[in-house]
Amino acid sequence: MKIGLYFGSFNPIHIGHMVIGNHIAEYSNLDEVWFVVTPHNPFKEKKTLLANHHRLEMVYRATEPYDKLQACNIEFNLPQPNYTINTLVHLQEKYPNKEFCLIMGEDNLKSFHKWKNHQLILENHFVYVYPRISENVIETPFDGHEKIIHINAPIMQLSSSFIRKSIAAGKNIQPMLPEHVWEYMDEMNFYR
Repeated sequence: MKIGLYFGSFNPIHIGHMVIGNHIAEYSNLDEVWFVVTPHNPFKEKKTLLANHHRLEMVYRATEPYDKLQACNIEFNLPQPNYTINTLVHLQEKYPNKEFCLIMGEDNLKSFHKWKNHQLILENHFVYVYPRISENVIETPFDGHEKIIHINAPIMQLSSSFIRKSIAAGKNIQPMLPEHVWEYMDEMNFYR
């Protein structure tokens, strides 16, 4: 079984994340996409970042109706600060019968050469890249690499920070969120 790992703080998860995750699950050779919720880094103070369990709950509520999408909290129990290579090693040990791949936006691919052990990641894992809006053509040192797979997913111009600011300003952003995520956020009074 081939699993795509879609990392993020998901603060909150929104329809842009869902469209990309679902598109990759449906239109690539991946069997499932796991939304890996990145834990709060204890060394960084982020007042706008909700607690890990709240963000995981929102991702769970968003992905629960979809067979090929699921929430993943694998990084919550790994030492911090954590690196993607450690998560991949941990997952491979925990699930030896699954093949894990990374999912990232084109903008992240541009700085991928700065990631810890990026060569080792590329030796052992495929990387699925979805397009992002950019002023100019994004060239990377990985153009043409056999382990980099470009997915022609819809380009989503929606961000969690825009949603947080809009909620704080009293705007109705309900259509930008999966229904169960909106209900949870509204009930918990998040980002107001």
